[in-house]
Amino acid sequence: MASTGRPTPAKTTGHGLLLRRGLRLEYATLGWNVVGLGVLAAAAISAGSPALAGFGLDSLIEIFASVVVVWQLRGVHQEREARAMRLIGAAFAFLVAYLLIQLAVVFATGIRPATSGPGIAWTALTFVVMLALAWGKIRTGRDLGNPVLSAEGKVTLVDAYLAGAVLAGLVLNALFGWWWADPLAGVVIIYYAAREARHAFKHTTL
Repeated sequence: MASTGRPTPAKTTGHGLLLRRGLRLEYATLGWNVVGLGVLAAAAISAGSPALAGFGLDSLIEIFASVVVVWQLRGVHQEREARAMRLIGAAFAFLVAYLLIQLAVVFATGIRPATSGPGIAWTALTFVVMLALAWGKIRTGRDLGNPVLSAEGKVTLVDAYLAGAVLAGLVLNALFGWWWADPLAGVVIIYYAAREARHAFKHTTL
């Protein structure tokens, strides 16, 4: 019998399961980053850490990016997605400007970031959690045929790498007193944020 070209109940059910999995992964990312905002803000203020402050702002941007993907998965129109991408680009540009000013102040005033036990613990946990979420998003996006979810999964993967970079800076500062390792980790975030801002603005012109 010739195929009618219509989706079968099995395919429809499978698509629905994948869609719900994608949404659960995004909600998990949102929840983790919302909690992380409070933890990172307290740790950054206590230790005077540029890396923790920058990673906290990055978490705020990741929250917004996850919201954008949730909208897309729920059938948001392309026009709204383009507007959201412009806002994401502006947020990343703000992050770059903030970190550049903060790093200039740190080096100009000679402020030395203190050791942050909570910061080390949270970034270590975030490194593991973001790796798991990124793998789930990339795989689900591929199975779902959704490039937006897959792309955001790669952003989450980069977020895990950023957590690793910040963790390295915090540990080196705590173990060896290498205070410059902390703001140096902030430079990694500046590079990433500038790249993501460029990608977001470029996306709106496609």
